[in-house]
Amino acid sequence: MSSLPAQRFSRLPASLQWLALILAAGLGGQALSELGLPAARFLGPMLVAIAFGIAGATIRLPRLGFRLSQGCIGLLVAHAINGSVLQAMAESWPLMLVGTLLTLVLSALVSYLMVRFGGIPGSTAAWGTAPGGASAMVAMAEAHGGDPRVVATMQYVRVVCVVGAGALVGRLLGIDGSGAAAHSSPLSNPEDLPALINCLLLIFVGVSIGARLPAGPLLVPLVAGAALQLGGLLQITLPYGLLALAYGVIGCYIGLRFDRASLVYVGRHLPAMLLSALLLIASCASFAWGLAALTGIDFLSMYLATSPGGLDAMAIIAMDTHSDVGLVLAMQTLRLIVVLLSGVSIARLVIRLSEARTQAAGVARR
Repeated sequence: MSSLPAQRFSRLPASLQWLALILAAGLGGQALSELGLPAARFLGPMLVAIAFGIAGATIRLPRLGFRLSQGCIGLLVAHAINGSVLQAMAESWPLMLVGTLLTLVLSALVSYLMVRFGGIPGSTAAWGTAPGGASAMVAMAEAHGGDPRVVATMQYVRVVCVVGAGALVGRLLGIDGSGAAAHSSPLSNPEDLPALINCLLLIFVGVSIGARLPAGPLLVPLVAGAALQLGGLLQITLPYGLLALAYGVIGCYIGLRFDRASLVYVGRHLPAMLLSALLLIASCASFAWGLAALTGIDFLSMYLATSPGGLDAMAIIAMDTHSDVGLVLAMQTLRLIVVLLSGVSIARLVIRLSEARTQAAGVARR
């Protein structure tokens, strides 16, 4: 794509860019939904927004909209949490711990390969391949000497690959994309209005409380909504239109992060980034297949639980494909916490190993 079309696109008024994005994202989500792809309302807008970002779009979704959409997804997941799900999560803690640790080992290995063969500095590679929330990893990288632009690109390239692979796996297993509607309670009569208002208030309060926590805008409404629902204090009612909007906002927020400047900056490393993302996904998928065979848990649930994607994206696909939501959310949340606690140590280990390798190669050349 030449720079001239991008310059022309960027000169369009913001109102026209927004209108074009909304129409194209809606059509993209509808088209993938017609094909029966899981998470189509999320995947379609994300792909459209990527194209807009690369084409030079100057609009950006406000972070508040992204957080409120995460809160909607958190409350949707809370709707699926019941006593049997909590019991299964409690019984599966050894499996979740093993899965978390192995995923971390695989990500550390991939980050070392990125340093060794991809030419990316150790701290940047470590945070860029860390299987946690993308925004949290970018913030951690910036605080510990990594390049946030490269880390952001690596994280979101992997998110796109993971989401695409998850939708493809669901499609190959014969799972259509109608799951989200089955988990929502459409606002069909006036009696649902008070419950809807309570849910919206919980989302606003939960997002406000969790704004400073990694994945907090998703996790706080999820935990609070599940607790209130289990206690009989809240009836979770979310119209499908609201959920579709939340899916689209999250997809567009991620997609618009891919602008031409960031891609040009990391252009020469993009093949290595794609290869590392696919390698990590394939490794986790192989591990998930083995665990599914040992435990009897369906492969898609185990794949989503071990997959190195964002917590919100995996929650969307898990709900949309009727997977084991409790297992997926528990393992993804546990891994995020472990990555936040151990990320600095892993980054230092990768840097130390890469420096040792470089020094040994220098001595050998002499």
